[in-house]
Amino acid sequence: MSNSSSITQFLLLPFADTRELQLLTFWLFLGIYLAALLGNGLIITAIACDHRLHNPMYFFLLNLSVLDLGSISTTVPKSMANSLCETRAISYTGCAAQIFFFFFCAAAEFSLLTVMGYDRYVAICQPLHYSTLLGSRACVRMAAAAWGSGFLNAVLHTANTFSLPLCQGNALHQFFCEVPQILKLSCSHSYLREVGFLAVSALIAFVCFVYIVVSYVQILRAVLRIPSEQGWYKAFSTCLPHLAVVSLFLSTAMFAYLKPPSISSPVLDLVVAVLYSVVPPAVNPLIYSMRNQELKDALWNLMTR
Repeated sequence: MSNSSSITQFLLLPFADTRELQLLTFWLFLGIYLAALLGNGLIITAIACDHRLHNPMYFFLLNLSVLDLGSISTTVPKSMANSLCETRAISYTGCAAQIFFFFFCAAAEFSLLTVMGYDRYVAICQPLHYSTLLGSRACVRMAAAAWGSGFLNAVLHTANTFSLPLCQGNALHQFFCEVPQILKLSCSHSYLREVGFLAVSALIAFVCFVYIVVSYVQILRAVLRIPSEQGWYKAFSTCLPHLAVVSLFLSTAMFAYLKPPSISSPVLDLVVAVLYSVVPPAVNPLIYSMRNQELKDALWNLMTR
């Protein structure tokens, strides 16, 4: 039996047992990671360089892209390095850093998605008050609040998780350090405290999700009163991608952290973890640019300079 004070490293779950499949996993993750870096990097650069995109919606999108880069950079590079070097190890400090930065980026991102829902609600349902309610100072404060909530969330969960005594070995059945997997190593009922914190975080996230859904119901009612098809297209092209991102992120993350142990399996846990930690940062640039003509024009101008 091991003790948390004697654990110097954790062993992560490999994607494959054979060298060939490990290399295949490395190249697959490398492709996804480079796509995420390129897509989010282009969005950040386009918004920063194009003065036509200096408005609240794109300001929040820039922040989202920065958080997406941080989120995917927390988990994927270490997994790629392990696949390439045929190792499973991650240091105790590295594991704590992974949990801290992932919670920081994930919590801040969901708070930011909620703010973006409010932005779209005001833009479509209260356009005459848009400049008043979402002035530059208000936008900076809301973005700062989102980042601050992520930091507090990360400190709370990281400190609480690594204060638990661990005596069930050091093998984690996940490709990165995930709180539910570390809780399985605990030999004390104190882990229930972290479970409670996770439940509270999930409840707050669900309340935010309900707020977003209510906002979109109001947006839908307002859009249906718009006489022009162009108005419909513009409203739906900015709102539907946002709703898709929120739904994917929340549903998979809540399933991963709150599912009962009876339905847990290494393969299922792995698939769900990829869906909430790898897929959103990689597809967000595509979702937000695919039906957004202003952003597509800015990206085209950026690439053809």
